[in-house]
Amino acid sequence: MKVKPPVAVLWLLVFSLGCSPPPRVAPLSESSVVLAFGDSLTAGTGAESAESYPAVLAELIGCRVVNAGVPGEESSAALQRLPAVLQTEKFDLVLLCQGGNDMLRKQADEVIRRNLDAMVAMARAAGADVILLGVPRPGVRLKVPSFYQQIADKHGIPCDSKTIAQVLASRSLKSDYVHPNAAGYRRLAEAIAALIRKSQGQ
Repeated sequence: MKVKPPVAVLWLLVFSLGCSPPPRVAPLSESSVVLAFGDSLTAGTGAESAESYPAVLAELIGCRVVNAGVPGEESSAALQRLPAVLQTEKFDLVLLCQGGNDMLRKQADEVIRRNLDAMVAMARAAGADVILLGVPRPGVRLKVPSFYQQIADKHGIPCDSKTIAQVLASRSLKSDYVHPNAAGYRRLAEAIAALIRKSQGQ
């Protein structure tokens, strides 16, 4: 005769399966180096260089943040550029923000997804943690494609798939159709700093 497990045990099993721990990144210190890798959203187009999100983020988290943003760059070119950047020094964390120019130029989602996936794998193979920043698809309703979160889930890394879309949806936070202004970049930096703290369990 089979003995049925108590209902409480079954609920505990379901709860534990559905509540996996959130993605983590290693704690940062004053000697840590963060790589902000992306296109014009990383470079800070629409504001002064000191107002870019990497510059503001460095102040918020108390360590050096290298701005490796190239305006106009598509993800295929970024994938080719990343190895050389990763070889310049040992990065503790990589903030990856790519795909916006691909979408503006109607590149296939699969191309963007494949390139982002490869860049995440490359950065992690170099010993860095990675945080992925989702970029919204241009249009009346700014919505970040689902493949950003899918890639993050695959690699078990944190992903911010809301902040850039929220910034670009606000007239007071952007300098033009696709770029934040100084206030918008600060909002993005604050969101990333909060995500880093959360991902460190703080």
